[in-house]
Amino acid sequence: MVNVTVWNENRHEQKSEKVRSVYPEGIHGAIASFLDEESFNVKTAVLDDEQHGLTDDVLDSTDVLLWWGHIAHDEVADEVVGKVKQRVLDGMGLIVLHSGHFSKIFKELMGTSCDLKWREADEKERIWIVDPSHPITAGLGEYIELEKEEMYGEHFDIPAPDQLVMVSWFEGGEVFRSGCTYQRGNGKIFYFRPGHETYPTYYNKEVQQVIINAVRWAKPVERSRPLYGNAKPLEEIKGSN
Repeated sequence: MVNVTVWNENRHEQKSEKVRSVYPEGIHGAIASFLDEESFNVKTAVLDDEQHGLTDDVLDSTDVLLWWGHIAHDEVADEVVGKVKQRVLDGMGLIVLHSGHFSKIFKELMGTSCDLKWREADEKERIWIVDPSHPITAGLGEYIELEKEEMYGEHFDIPAPDQLVMVSWFEGGEVFRSGCTYQRGNGKIFYFRPGHETYPTYYNKEVQQVIINAVRWAKPVERSRPLYGNAKPLEEIKGSN
């Protein structure tokens, strides 16, 4: 069984009646709900929990961590970010959602600003599948269409993805690399763009399928991390005195 932790900043839900009306159990609750139906072992954590809910015990028992944040990235403690990064390098999967592109952990793992263009204009988003052979696209058609979403536009200041899985087109004309995979150390990372807090995006069955597929793809591979540093030779080095 895959152990999943859904982390959400959970600040919009406290401040905005509009967001609460869309996600009465919080964005983390909505995501956890459909992941529970897939027989994953799911827990949630939020920013205001002790250690942001990401204690050593929680991280050590998490196979895949999902991350949603927006208005309080700076409030995430650097110590926690460092622990999450180490767990990714050791093999934990990380799925970064929507405005989590600007989170400390994503920027730390990418090594770039992760900045972009954005606009809130209730416009259509069409998410095109550009790598139909990738496991994250299993069960999907050629594209996912969302009636209303926030626009993210290029240039998206990220490293070239290891695999570009999805590209979005917006009604206003912009395009965006909206489904990107990376490998860091033993861990796998997936960035997935849609999910603005005022839209019911996480109730969309195709969006849910992407996230479910991504959890399965990102789960750790059963192997130890490579050894680094000074190494003794495996064979006798002739000529060495």
